[in-house]
Amino acid sequence: MSTYAIGDVQGCMAELDNLLSVCGFRATHDRLWFVGDLVNRGPDSLAVLRFVREMGPSATVVLGNHDLHLLCLAEGCGRPRRDDTLQQVLEAPDRDELLAWLRRRPMIHAEADRVMVHAGLLPQWDIAKACALGTEVQAALAGPRHRQFLGALYGGEPAAWDDALQGADRLRVIVNAMTRMRFCTDAGRMEFHAKAGLDAAPPGYRPWFEIPGRASANHTLICGHWSALGLRMQPNLLALDTGCVWGGSLSAVRLEDRALFQVPSLSPLRPGSD
Repeated sequence: MSTYAIGDVQGCMAELDNLLSVCGFRATHDRLWFVGDLVNRGPDSLAVLRFVREMGPSATVVLGNHDLHLLCLAEGCGRPRRDDTLQQVLEAPDRDELLAWLRRRPMIHAEADRVMVHAGLLPQWDIAKACALGTEVQAALAGPRHRQFLGALYGGEPAAWDDALQGADRLRVIVNAMTRMRFCTDAGRMEFHAKAGLDAAPPGYRPWFEIPGRASANHTLICGHWSALGLRMQPNLLALDTGCVWGGSLSAVRLEDRALFQVPSLSPLRPGSD
């Protein structure tokens, strides 16, 4: 059995099909880990959602910022963006089943020394802490007040973690760290405007994975979200967003031996970074 971790698909179903063929993926034996952002910007988010949902326990998915944006739109809690490509999902006859399934995906997934999250983890969170915080968000999303949770999701404040945070502020910080963060200070204050590569770090900020003494550094973090960063394979980091939707490639890494598989974009959009 092999496990393939796959970067941001973002509605690129044709490329996902090609990638699984290149990997030699066997649905009856292998597993897929998706780093989030299954949907949006690409041409076929509906097909991607249907495909991954139908895989059942063979597919593990963590939520990304575009997945949460879809859930917000479905509940009337967000405004459509000019470059959204989500209407096909919102008008699908099986939308309720697909959205209910998506709403119950976790924020973070940990197995042994491997941890998957869409964007990153704040430097003061060890894996046990991060998993506990992710469970808080998952419970809010799956619960009867999920619409209220989604309605309070947008915004960048508070920009730093505090154990005393409660309610919507607490959940918003968790979500922003796990689905939006690129740069933060050594103390864990996040910045959400810089979206380019490593050289774009504002003064006093670093990429989240380069913070000295990061509490999660003894695990391998598998993430996506940061297409301008590109592929990054380090002993404790696999960053897999290689910008398929922007004309790059869709990437997978076989976790057992770190073999890399990539296929080119078939219908790239204009350059972008999130």
